[in-house]
Amino acid sequence: MDQLRSLRIFTQVISSGSFAAAARALDLAPAVVTRAIADLEQHLGARLLNRSSRRLALTEIGATYLPRARLILAELDDADALAGAATERPSGTLRILCPPAFAGHQLARQLPEFYRQYPDIQLEISSPGAVEVADENFDVSILSIGEQGLQGDFIVRPLACSSFIICAAPDYLARHGCPQQPQDLLQHAGLLPAVGAVRRELTLYRQTSDGQANDSIRLALPPTVLATPQIELILAAALAGLGVAGLPSFVSAQALREGRLQRLLPDWRGTTLNLYVAMPTRKYVPARSRVFIDFLLQTFGGNRNDPWLSGAL
Repeated sequence: MDQLRSLRIFTQVISSGSFAAAARALDLAPAVVTRAIADLEQHLGARLLNRSSRRLALTEIGATYLPRARLILAELDDADALAGAATERPSGTLRILCPPAFAGHQLARQLPEFYRQYPDIQLEISSPGAVEVADENFDVSILSIGEQGLQGDFIVRPLACSSFIICAAPDYLARHGCPQQPQDLLQHAGLLPAVGAVRRELTLYRQTSDGQANDSIRLALPPTVLATPQIELILAAALAGLGVAGLPSFVSAQALREGRLQRLLPDWRGTTLNLYVAMPTRKYVPARSRVFIDFLLQTFGGNRNDPWLSGAL
């Protein structure tokens, strides 16, 4: 008797609800299905199914045996998939959930290199808004989390950190002057994330030479001319010279390098965003997910440092 074959037939009979339906699903003759179940019961020395003219029902032993049989088959399928993944060329569609600012300013810039390495992978990227919890409907989620902790049962790896930094356009500074100390921000027009409804103060952290914060100061929010959860809108307003902005380093880095923005109070920064890459918890991870996550970790550091402040990116 081929016990594994009999196990597959047994579980299919239960899933299909009858011997005839299982035979059709497995493309086997009904007599083959009937014989396989009989052989399995004979091997076990116990009846697994009560048969009647109208329906099948698991016996008490059958009800105990079924989940174990399914677990054995699932483990075998996982092992087969894992062995195949070691030699397969990563391919197929990879569904990614990502915050829009990170997708536009960082992920998109890296995709040509990823596509050069893995031309058989097609990416579907969704960026509906902030992503603080991984979504099981996606293969990979990129999370951007502030002070709150991680939530959900997912496999999570640190990707990088990004500090909010204070910056403004050169023409704005030419018209209004450059703040020399944190308290000077109270004399400038503020472009801030929409936190005013829940928090009426701004906390800044003094950085040491290694990027760590060793001091902090709390200020009343500067006069706010624009408050919005849309990071892209804050960036556009800052570039247009509307005021002083607090922007994540991964958003402002390119404009700072090009001189379109100027960093203010370089010894101080705002809060820090923790960036993670996450995927659903499962034993078998498709090759396309594994290589994409490895690519992200290699590109962005895979630790809790800020590669944009350090100039690594």
